[in-house]
Amino acid sequence: MVSPAALEKGDLNLERVAVKAHGLQLLALAFSTLGIIYSDIGTSPLYVLNGIWPAGDPVPSKEDVIGGISAIIWSLTLIPLLKYVFVSLYFGTHEGEGGTFALYQGIYPPEERDYDKDRALTGDSIRVPSSNKSTVRRFFRWPLLIWCLCGTALTMADGVFTPAVSVTSAVGGIAVAKESVTKDITGISIAFLVPIFLVQRFGTAKISLLFSPIAFIWFLLIAGVGIYNITTFPGIFRAFDPSRAVMLFVRTGRYDYLSGILLAFTGAEAIFANLGQFNRTSIRLSFCFVVYPSLILAYLGQGARLVVDGADVLDNVFYRTIPGEHNGPLFWVVFVFAILATLIASQAMITATFSLFQQVINMKSFPSLRLTYTSETIQGQVYVPAVNWALFIAVLAVVGGFEDLSNLTNAYGFAVSTVSLSTTLLLSVQIYVVKRRPLVFALAFFALFGFVDGLFWGSAVRKVPHGAWVPLMIGGILASIMVLWTWAKGLEDAFDSKNRVNLRHFIFQGDDSEHVLSDAESDDGAVRVEGTQEVYSPAPLYYLTDLAARMPNAKKALGMSGGKTDEGLAEEDEKADSKIPEKHRLSRIPTCGVFHKFTTGGGVPHTFVGFIRQYPALPSVVIFLSVCIVPTARVDPSMRYIVQKTRTLDGFYSATYYLGFRETFDVKVDEIIDRICAIEMTSAPRNQAVATIDDIRRAARTSTHIIPHYHVMSKPILSGRLASAVNWIRTVLIEEIYRRMKTMFPETAAWLTPADEIIHVGVNAAI
Repeated sequence: MVSPAALEKGDLNLERVAVKAHGLQLLALAFSTLGIIYSDIGTSPLYVLNGIWPAGDPVPSKEDVIGGISAIIWSLTLIPLLKYVFVSLYFGTHEGEGGTFALYQGIYPPEERDYDKDRALTGDSIRVPSSNKSTVRRFFRWPLLIWCLCGTALTMADGVFTPAVSVTSAVGGIAVAKESVTKDITGISIAFLVPIFLVQRFGTAKISLLFSPIAFIWFLLIAGVGIYNITTFPGIFRAFDPSRAVMLFVRTGRYDYLSGILLAFTGAEAIFANLGQFNRTSIRLSFCFVVYPSLILAYLGQGARLVVDGADVLDNVFYRTIPGEHNGPLFWVVFVFAILATLIASQAMITATFSLFQQVINMKSFPSLRLTYTSETIQGQVYVPAVNWALFIAVLAVVGGFEDLSNLTNAYGFAVSTVSLSTTLLLSVQIYVVKRRPLVFALAFFALFGFVDGLFWGSAVRKVPHGAWVPLMIGGILASIMVLWTWAKGLEDAFDSKNRVNLRHFIFQGDDSEHVLSDAESDDGAVRVEGTQEVYSPAPLYYLTDLAARMPNAKKALGMSGGKTDEGLAEEDEKADSKIPEKHRLSRIPTCGVFHKFTTGGGVPHTFVGFIRQYPALPSVVIFLSVCIVPTARVDPSMRYIVQKTRTLDGFYSATYYLGFRETFDVKVDEIIDRICAIEMTSAPRNQAVATIDDIRRAARTSTHIIPHYHVMSKPILSGRLASAVNWIRTVLIEEIYRRMKTMFPETAAWLTPADEIIHVGVNAAI
């Protein structure tokens, strides 16, 4: 739990940190990665060689087989081993997250939130933070963001094809022993896939306890089978010579072989994407000492048997090269573990997909979805119910829709190659911009890995008409949603920030003699609650209808300069100060209002201004609440709320709600009131404080949560020939699409607060 002393002293690190483990704990964590990260790439031997040489093609020559195995070995060495395991793991965020979106976040990190500043309701001015990034970095922000969102979207699409390809390939082996069930492979595959989505809600940690031992046995099996098969043709070791791979393409001119070879490193992105659930040392240990050698031995063994047996094994290289009879004990042992391993492979990408959705939601690049954290210690282990069931439906559709396994692997390969190329570009930028290495290092990295990724991507693009259009379509839809949400949500948050105001510029305590009594008030200025004898008598408050008449440098603070110089604004402010502002008396009713602040910065949110103008009275206890999710599972209840009093105005307080990542959003107003009463007891003479506390507790019997609801409208941004078309498109995107998406995915969807205690204050927002 979070230490109360840490919160009180203000020295608590409110950000997540990378997972740390040592000794036996590190070995256990490394063992767990086998069942979460590597089962996807570990099941590639099921279909890679048939992806290069389909069953209907002529039997390849000995030199072609050696060249193909060489290409596989060096692809595994360059991309999963060097690029992902030894390079990319150094580029996770300071919170330990990985993946393409984490790379972008490293280049353009989010601004740190100052919760002390969030609780400041008054001050000289409320300003929108200015960016300190260079013009060049600002120029490349959106291109890089779109690029990384496309890579993230295709990784999510990969989460659809990994279960479909791996399970279908494994189940296809049953036709080797029982040809009569060939037509039932699709139905059997679906039957195996259903349980994998049903168990996701139990969490990564619990699942890995079962999956990691199975994955470990699988790697031992394919390594053992590979060693036995190598003995049939030891000359296969010539595949370690990279020139054999080069000569394969020179000799045959078959560029499309690369689309099959890239299947050998499917799931490599999961190595980086799952970084937040483990750590770099555990991932490296498991890959270097278990996964990589097992895969190399497996492919060498398959190549050896293909050279020796040729046509006898070409129809299904993996299952035909299992030693012994095709219906023997070893065959069925390997078959059972192949099924289990492919189910675990599905788990690898599903888990990575959950992690990616968590990142994009936290960065406000995707609509809010309910996140369920499944670990008491690791915040990266998360379950997203909506994503789980969407993946489930998509996987069933893909398995049922692709009758030809070769078309299914074509679709799979396109997503893999595109994500790998996206990661290479972002890593190159990070080397120079974030790690501050010489530009030549970044260019050399991009030249090497960009060339390799480009070759694979080019071969995959040629497969678009043969099935690769499906992940392209899924990724395009997801990327479009993320780009639109990032853009429109950014405009809305900017509107909210620009319209924050200093509380003292809007509400102030004044002379009661200037006040005209309303029907709800008695002659003594007290507000009486109908049906009761309770009387609450706060100091009279007034609000201004014209904020600019009260605020020093108001227009400059709110970004309303209209191109005027500082001297011009100062002259306008001087004229405004000379005017007598129009003010109105605020009626106070004995209730408690909690105004939620969804964006960062001091001052009161625009929602509060809108509330005052829409409602005839103000709660006698007004609380402005910010939320801080801390990097620990649970927060000590005694320090869940930090509360401050606005001493220049009666009845106004600001609070920060500290929430552990495994806790559900449930604001306890009574606990905030207890802290408010403790503050009041020390800020006034005892008799006065007791009376004030009685009034506060009376008011808190009825509490209401006030939530901002911006009715977004598109404002014209261009004039000229193209103005009408551009402005029309902008209007459709903001008012027809984004506005509807906001309604479908409200930020309060996961709250436990009863709906009848929530008021949504509608404010027109021209963005």
